[in-house]
Parts: sequence; structure tokens; C-alpha cells
Amino acid sequence: MTVPVPSAELALAAMLDADHPVKTAVADWASSELDPVDMVERDRASTFFAEAWKACAARGLTGMLVPEHLGGRGLDPVTATLELEGLGKGCRDNGLGFALASQILSFTDAILRFGSDTQRQQILPGVCDGSIVGAFCITEPGSGSDAYAMEATAVLDGDHYVLDGHKTHITLAPVADLAIVFAKTNPAAGAWGISAFIVHTDRPGVTRTELHEKMGLRTTPFGDLLLDGYRAPVADRLGPEGAGVSIFTTSMEAERGLIFATQLGAAERVIDEAIERARTREAFGQPIGGFQAVSHRIADMKVTHELARLQLYKTAARIDAGETATLDAAMSKLVASEAIADIGLAAARVHGARGYMTDHEVEREVRDALGGLVYSGTSDIQKNLIARLLGVG
Repeated sequence: MTVPVPSAELALAAMLDADHPVKTAVADWASSELDPVDMVERDRASTFFAEAWKACAARGLTGMLVPEHLGGRGLDPVTATLELEGLGKGCRDNGLGFALASQILSFTDAILRFGSDTQRQQILPGVCDGSIVGAFCITEPGSGSDAYAMEATAVLDGDHYVLDGHKTHITLAPVADLAIVFAKTNPAAGAWGISAFIVHTDRPGVTRTELHEKMGLRTTPFGDLLLDGYRAPVADRLGPEGAGVSIFTTSMEAERGLIFATQLGAAERVIDEAIERARTREAFGQPIGGFQAVSHRIADMKVTHELARLQLYKTAARIDAGETATLDAAMSKLVASEAIADIGLAAARVHGARGYMTDHEVEREVRDALGGLVYSGTSDIQKNLIARLLGVG
């Protein structure tokens, strides 16, 4: 009989206990310290909750996966997932949770895995204390799902690379201090000619656009990064030339697999509020939860949410064990993104007219959920990937 590794034991505990103490501790803290009273206005104005970001850094959330000697906490992926889920449940600013998870699972993960000792020592302590915000830049106007069809270039000129290109729809771009930018160093080599660079956004040759307006997750800063003759020292290349595909696919495995932890936490809060509404709202002389149409809808919400959580923690355990998790990550992204969208729409129906009104905040949960069907690869892309890994795509 195989003895389960600690990560598998912890993942099982997380699956079996939706109120796991690691998750609950962060949820209680976030509800007390981060939950904004002016969330409707923040959402309407697309205001980034910078104060809460600093509070998260002070609690150690920004450096949860970073080793202690670099200023972090050195958590394993399963524990980190529990904390992210707790953050999503406790704080109603879903944009904050998404932005934080995005940095942790893409930018920070890439520096940890592929950065040189010098790069890690220069960057990660600032990431941990909140003084450095990082973006992960691969998408371009002409390359969304087909990420490697990029046009950005990096041409070696002495001891610098000259970068030119336009990165779009980038999470945290408007507020980022650093960005990992993917560009072609050898266009003739196709995808294997792509390299990654650490770009300082305050240097000449970089322009950050203003915030993009979007349907949901409006408090997540979202914009473009324009590169025009930016000179990146060779020392700022991340990994060797041509390693861009490896860096991207490795980091995307973690991001796809775990980024929905915060939004699954938020979905649990949405379900709890729908249950309370079903118990207290009366129609035709009884609570609306007494009607089978409503009770079945809530039952479906719970089942959908629970299945997504199971896949989430299975993926986290596989990543923690150092196993290839490409299939699990794709399945986690697919089921979680579809689940939170379904849960949001179902909740709006339970709340009725209140669910459609901005001041009651249910409609924001729907809008925030819909972005998950697109970012980190659309549902169609995940299905293509799953089919290919099963040998039928």
C-alpha cells in the first residue's frame, strides 16, 4: 500500500473539510480587514484596492510560495490554495483576489522557477513586501488563444536586447513595476524562438496604457504594455534564449490549475447568501426555498461548486508532488470557470429582482464570474487541450 505524501493528505483534508482552519483563518481576517464598505463605487470606478494589496503583503500572501530566505513563507501549493480560497470567501473585492492570485501563479512562479540567483534576490523580496508588482505579458492584439503567433521581437545588440512590440489585455499592467515580456529572438524557429525578459516599466522605451474598461473584475488593473526600442540588458533575460515556451507552459500550468481558488471561495460566499435568501424571502405564504425549483437550483449550485473544489485540490496536490499536471490543470480551469459562471447566474435567479440591481451586489458576482470563461485560455481551448492529451484531439 502506498503511503500518501503530505501534500496528498492535506489536499484530502481540504476536500473533506470546506471549513479547513487554514482557509477559515484567512477568510475571517479578510472579512474583518479587507472587505470594503464602498465596493459598489469601487467597482463602478474600477478602483484598484492598493491599501488591501499592502495589507495582503503584510500578512504574507504575496510571498506565500517564496522561500523564507528570499522574504517569503515557503508554503506548499496546497496550503497556498487554501489561503487563496479563504481570501476569496472573506473579501468581496473579487478583482483584488484575482490580481493577487495572478501575480503569485504567473509572474512570481516564473521568477522562482527560471530566474537566476541574482534575479530572485533582486526581485522576490520586493514582491513579498508588496513594493514590487509584477505583470506577465504574452497576449498581443493578433494573438490571443494562439499565444505563440506573437509579433514582439527582441534583437540582440551588444550586451542588450532591443524589444519592440505591443502586449495587450495584461493583468496589473497599469500598476506594474516589472513585467515578464515574451518576444521572438529567433523568428525562424517559430515557437522555439521565443524568449522571456524582465522589463522595468519605468525605463525608456516602455509605455503603460490607461485602464481598460471591462465587464467584471473591474478592480483588477488591466491594460497594455507598449515596447518601442526598449533596451533590456542580457542579464534581464529570464532563462536561456528560446526558453519562452517552457517558461510560459510551466507557469500556465500553475495558473490554470490554481487561479480559481479565490473565485471558488467567492462562489461559496455567493451560495451561502443565496441559501439565506431562500430561507428568509417569502412568497405565496412560505419561504421561496420551499419551492422545488428554488431548492433544486441551490442543490445544483452546491454540487457544481463541490466538484470544482475537488479538482482544484487534486491539481494542487499533483503540482506539489512535482508531477506533470497539464491535464489536471486544464480540467480544473474548465470545471471551475464554468462552475462559477453557473453559480453566479443561479444566484441572481434566487435573489430575483435584487439579483439584477447593482446596490445588492449580486449582479457584480455574475459579471466577475464571466471573465473566467476567457482568461488563462477559453473553455474551448481547455477542451482542445484535454482531448489532445487523451490522444483524440
